[in-house]
Amino acid sequence: MSGVSGEFSLPVRVYIEDTDAGGIVYYVNYLKYFERARTEFMRARGYDKPAFLGPDSLFVVTQAAVQYRVPARLDEALQVTAGLASVGAATLTFVQRVYRGRDCLVDAEISIALVDAASGKPKRLPASLRRDLQGG
Repeated sequence: MSGVSGEFSLPVRVYIEDTDAGGIVYYVNYLKYFERARTEFMRARGYDKPAFLGPDSLFVVTQAAVQYRVPARLDEALQVTAGLASVGAATLTFVQRVYRGRDCLVDAEISIALVDAASGKPKRLPASLRRDLQGG
């Protein structure tokens, strides 16, 4: 997963609502952590409404490959990262990880696509967004 640019890190605390009966983070909640980190990644780059690029566009997740390595537990302090791995014509692919200290608990590659809000069909990313995210 090389080629990750501008990695962003978001602190997250594990609350009881995040866990199962055994006090372990329920697997789907990592996807919520990843969503928050991607949102803040975009916000840090000046996109205040990262889910929307105008009233007729939105981002949707198209693919998520997640590797669960070690469980997080109730009340632990975690760091959730988001780094941009690639920019396509209509897609962004992120490499994301959850850390407890230096230990990587979960890692993922998540792709999102820009789509027309009404039809759900893919749309090209605006040139300005592509430039901003590619650093040029």
